[in-house]
Amino acid sequence: MNKSIKLKRTESILREIISEALTTLNDGILKSLVVTEVDCKRGKYDADVYLDQSFYNDEEKAYILKHLKKVRGYLENYTLQNEGWFRCPKFHFKFDEKLQKKQKTEELFAKIEKELKK
Repeated sequence: MNKSIKLKRTESILREIISEALTTLNDGILKSLVVTEVDCKRGKYDADVYLDQSFYNDEEKAYILKHLKKVRGYLENYTLQNEGWFRCPKFHFKFDEKLQKKQKTEELFAKIEKELKK
């Protein structure tokens, strides 16, 4: 699906602002989160915010998602104030699994290449 330049720009701005807003929180774990991607949907009324999951176990991931739901309103207000928008998308936080899938694929190709060289 092709996205318009305007939508891609909005997603880029949101990725930067959400990262900045997370650093203002008092929670050490939430402060250190890395936003990898933002995907706007439904005409910018919803935004899936993807987070890097490399350093967290399942228990920490559950903690992070639970607390992000609690501070979602703060993050949305922070975005509105910084950008001066009339409306902010509703944020939905998820962990980015693309990086793990890519690593597994690369490991498989390396294994195949090793087997072929034998």
